[in-house]
This record gives sequence, structure tokens and C-alpha cells, in this order.
Amino acid sequence: MIEPEMAFYDTNDNMRLQEDMLLYVIGRVLERRRAELSVLERDVSKLESIKGPFPRIDYSDAVVTLQQKGSAVTWGDDLGAEDESLLVEDHTTPVFVCNYPKQAKAFYMKENPADPRTVLCDDCLAPEGYGEIIGGSQREDDYDKLVARIREEGLPMDAYGWYLDLRKYGTFVHSGYGLGLERSVAWLCGTPHIRESAAFPRMMNRLRP
Repeated sequence: MIEPEMAFYDTNDNMRLQEDMLLYVIGRVLERRRAELSVLERDVSKLESIKGPFPRIDYSDAVVTLQQKGSAVTWGDDLGAEDESLLVEDHTTPVFVCNYPKQAKAFYMKENPADPRTVLCDDCLAPEGYGEIIGGSQREDDYDKLVARIREEGLPMDAYGWYLDLRKYGTFVHSGYGLGLERSVAWLCGTPHIRESAAFPRMMNRLRP
């Protein structure tokens, strides 16, 4: 994983940075690694066509779209790989799905003031059916809400004492995300399976190294 954490970034700033980073990486790969992409028989025109801004789809709208496409997903469910593929099938760029239900996401994500059932988060889905490559969120900075969420999830309060102390006496807006390196490499290279982008993939006959 690549795990940036940014002070004074809200959820929109967070998505903008994710987009800028992906566009930069795509540009560098096309600039420096065309020979390798050719060996892999990657269709580079699909990477060359990617421009910003990336579409942003609210989770609730995504559920409606998926149901129209025949998915059995209902509001409150997390999205599986098949659902993610359905959402991006009409797009040539990555797509952000925003504001998931809080029960489907981690306790530290900021409650969405526009809809308290949801949190200010995003999943960035790669085109061509490669699924989620980035997950990010604005972090909860309200101490009392954070304590309440930890209790709702039934997590051990003592284990998160250090985390709560960071917010107990006031904090600031902050966000972060995690990019799956092997997932992203698989997408950029157009490989059929993520194990081809892992140095030591776990296989049926090998657990280590």
C-alpha cells in the first residue's frame, strides 16, 4: 500500500489528490515504460485516453444504477467486484464512488453532515474491470462521535486510547487514502490477474516466501 495522510484536506481535496497522483503516474509510465508495456501487449491507447476530472458517483446513486443493471445489491451493502465492474463498464477513466453507508466502512471515517447514515469517503475504481485501487476518507475529528463509533463497533476502547488522545483536545480537518500498489500495477500493465504483479504471490502450492 501507498498511504498518504494530509492535514487540512477535506474529502474533495482528498479525491483531487488521488486523481492528480494517478494522472501523474499514468503519464510517467507512458513516458518511460512503453517498451515494457509493448512486451506485455498492453493497449496503451486506453491509458492515453485517461483525462481528468474523473466521474464522482454518490453511493446511493450507484446502488440505483447497479439495480438497473440487474445487480441484487441493496442500500447498505458494500460493493463487490462484480458491482464495481458494472459501475465502470461505461467509463474509460477511473470512477470515484463516494459517501458509503457508515456500517460498511471503518469507524474513523467522518460522518457526512448531509446524510448522517453515510461517511465522507471514496473508493476509486479502475476501468476495464480492475476494481478498487484506492480507498480513502476524511477522518472523524469530533472526539465524542469517534468514541461513539468505537463503542458501536464493539471495539476495545483501551486499544484506541492513543488515537483518541490525538483528537481529545481539538484537531483539524484531515484526510487520507491507501493505494493498492499491486492492484494498480496490474491495471496499468493490463495483466489478467493480480498475482502477475506480485513479487511473491500466494499460490495453491506456495505460501512463502
